[in-house]
Amino acid sequence: MAEMHSTDHNPDLAPHFETIDQQRQSSRLGMWLFLVAEILFFGGLFCVYVIYRVNQPEVFTFGHQFLDKNLGTLNTLVLICSSLTMAWAVRAAQLRQRMILTLMLVLSFLLAGTFLGVQYVEYSHQRQNALLVASQLAPDADIPAEVQPEEAISASVEGAPDEAPLEAPMVEAVDPGVSMIAPAAAGPAGLATAADRLAAQAERDLVNVDPAGAKTFFSIYFLMAGLHGFQVLLGMIAMLWLLKLTFQGAFDGGHSIKVGNTALYWHVAVVIWIYMFLLMYLID
Repeated sequence: MAEMHSTDHNPDLAPHFETIDQQRQSSRLGMWLFLVAEILFFGGLFCVYVIYRVNQPEVFTFGHQFLDKNLGTLNTLVLICSSLTMAWAVRAAQLRQRMILTLMLVLSFLLAGTFLGVQYVEYSHQRQNALLVASQLAPDADIPAEVQPEEAISASVEGAPDEAPLEAPMVEAVDPGVSMIAPAAAGPAGLATAADRLAAQAERDLVNVDPAGAKTFFSIYFLMAGLHGFQVLLGMIAMLWLLKLTFQGAFDGGHSIKVGNTALYWHVAVVIWIYMFLLMYLID
């Protein structure tokens, strides 16, 4: 009987489970519990973003201009493609297609590496503009001119040639009953539309933003982007682990639990980035 039991035992079944279905359900439940904890963690960061965004909308509108929308869009497309290849990898594992499974895992790994590479390029550009560390945006720090558009204005004024001091103009007596305000232009030219007023107000808000106050935006951005980058790195390590198991023939029997859990983790990472892209890069 002992020999018969060892012969009938499924090598994919862990000793503390009775059936493959029980093992699959327990594994999926554990993975979902882990992902719920991760979603709650990032959910707290998104709540912090919403609170500061509501209280300081002009700072976030000012800060997002230093993010490259083209690189953000590229990274979004890269992660969506990697999510597709991971889903294909799960299907290949279920159908016992080792070559396709290997190809999909390699593509997913390369796409994840591309994402981190693009992030590095953007971080390098922001580091050159002294935006990588929020403390560099302290009021006494040397902030680049492009971060402080109002400095360019003051510099041009200081560099202008000195002019003779203006003499105080003669003030004539004015009748108190006469208004000094010029009458508005007649017709539609004298009326500003609501859109014009909003555009003018938005332009004034951007000019009046204190660059040192933008450290709030960059602190939240780099915290969320850095944690998400670490999440992507963990996903790449998991892909390498799956590749090792694939070469060892661990999925030749159609046992795809490990591939499915890794793909589920990766899909959540992709969704988190999509929300970050919408909230950080497309503020206006």
